[in-house]
Formats: sequence, structure tokens, C-alpha cells
Amino acid sequence: MSFVHTLSASRRTILLSLLLLFLAGIFVPSSPAADSLTIYSGRSERLIKPVLDAFTATTGIKIELLSSGTTELVNRLKAEGDRTSADLLITNDAGSLELARTAGLLHPLNMREVERAIPPQFRASDNAWVGLSGRFWIVVYNTTMVKPDQVKSLLDLADPKWKDKIAIPNSGSEYLQAGVSVIRATYGDEKTKQFLQGLKTNADSQVYQKSSQIVDAVAKGQVALGIVNHYYVYRHLAAQPGTPIAVVMPDQQEGGMGAIMNVAGVGIIKTTKRLDSAKLLVEFLVAQAGQKLFADLDKEYPLHQDVKADPALVERKSFRAALVPLSKLAELREPTLTLIEQVGLR
Repeated sequence: MSFVHTLSASRRTILLSLLLLFLAGIFVPSSPAADSLTIYSGRSERLIKPVLDAFTATTGIKIELLSSGTTELVNRLKAEGDRTSADLLITNDAGSLELARTAGLLHPLNMREVERAIPPQFRASDNAWVGLSGRFWIVVYNTTMVKPDQVKSLLDLADPKWKDKIAIPNSGSEYLQAGVSVIRATYGDEKTKQFLQGLKTNADSQVYQKSSQIVDAVAKGQVALGIVNHYYVYRHLAAQPGTPIAVVMPDQQEGGMGAIMNVAGVGIIKTTKRLDSAKLLVEFLVAQAGQKLFADLDKEYPLHQDVKADPALVERKSFRAALVPLSKLAELREPTLTLIEQVGLR
């Protein structure tokens, strides 16, 4: 069965429309390619596979996808060294890509297509990794239990008034680690530690491995509030439009740090023997049509300035992002993990 038949009717419509654009010349393969590529992916397969299927339909290049946790994949690449079969690494976190880059695992790129499409703050200094889609750490709330003006900052969730009323990711979440890293870089260790202690107390047993579980808990009124990446909320609303949940884009008040942003991204493995094909895939993913797939299918913010986000999302121009560079997330991670461990988040 082809990938088109495995998708919903709306997704089939989107993908077929985009494929027509590709065939019309929006994306045209520029060099001979290998028959297949192997990708190590830290992203959920259901989120990335439709985009990769569109690439295969356009170029004929098949994709072998190995999905696992991002940290496990980076460690696997280090262990495999030159023997790895991987051609590309896709992750849901810029910090993990930067760790792979500094470990010498990724191939620097000199590609005009990348530099034209993706602003420099969303890629490595040598283009060894390239951001593909943006996500913001937001507060999701149950509209029958909370008024939007009751929460202005992520740090508000440590207030004792939210005892037993919040749900949070577990300590192994790359989203949590990156978010706490930004808070540390902005406010310092002591204030961040107080925040984490408050989160631990207020969440108690409402600690989840999956962000979709947090959204479900808020939607069902099991808790009033949760911390997740924005797109989990909009995917839930797309599937269940009447759900009583909404989003607060936090830390927009005067003096606030701004919303915490991270990116999913891609890097080509330094030892790949299929460099031309790997570059074709990167070119595909950063092109307008590829970026539109991330926007329409996954409810993420496209990084290409000419591609609009889903209209259901908070307008990107209407809020500020935190100023901590994505490239710093890697060096911030270890001390952040130490702090999380000291507090005893599980």
C-alpha cells in the first residue's frame, strides 16, 4: 500500500497538492542520487514519515528510518564511528544536534539553498546542522478551570496555588532539559532551582513521558495546566475541535525572558557515502514546499520566512522569543541535568 493511502483524506490532499508543486519545478533534484538513505531519527515516526514519503515520491530515493531517543542515537553514532550505516541525523532538539557537531559526527555544508531558506540563528555556524521547524514551550490550560490572565510566565507554575493542578514532562525529556537550560541562562541557578522545586511539589505524580499525555490530562480536567510544546495542543484541537483547552504564550510581560524556542533539525553524517543524495534531502526539507509540510501536517512553525504557519497558531509576529542562542543549548545541558537531578525531578 502506498503512503498516500495510509494518510487521512486531508493529508492526502495536502501531499498531492505539494507533489504537483514539486513536479512543476518548485523542487527539482539537481544531481544524480543513490537509491536509498538511512536516517537516524529522534522524532516520532508519525511526524516525520509523511515528509520523507513525499521526498521518496518526488525523487525515487527510498528512506530507511531508524527511530529512537535522540540521546541514544547520538551515543550510537559515537560508538559506531566510521562503521555507521547512517547518512543523516534528525532530532527534535538543537542542543542534541550541536552535541553531535562538536563530537565531529556531522558534515559541514556549503549550500546556497540552506543559507537562502533558513535564517542563521536556526543553523550551526558551519551549517553542519540545519533547523527545520520551530516549537515553543507553552502553557496549556483547561478553559473551564483557568482564566488566561492567571498565568503570565512559566515560573508562575511553581506558585503553591497550583499544588496538584499541573502536569509536567519527566526529567528525561529533551524539551524539559532545553527549557530549563534557557531559564538557567536567563535567571541563574538559584532562581531556576526554586522553580524546579515548585514544579516538583505542584505536579507530584502528574509527571508524563509523552507531551500528548499532558494535553489529554488537561483536556479531561485531571489537571488545570500543563507545560508542552505548542504543536501538541493544536494537533489535539485539530482532531477534537470542541476540547476545552487553550494556550498561553508565556513570559511576554515587560522584563520577561520571552517564549522558550527550540527547533527540530537535520545534519548529514560526516562519513556518509551518499553525500549528494543526503544534500538533496536537506534541500527538500528546507525548500518552501517541504517547510509547508511541517506547517500543515505537524502544526509547527516553519523557519522559511516565505512559508506561513497554520492560521490556528498564535501569530509568530505577535510574541517575543527568549534570546538564548540555540547553539548554547549543548554546553548548557550538563549543568542543567545536574540541577534537575539535585532537585529530584523524576
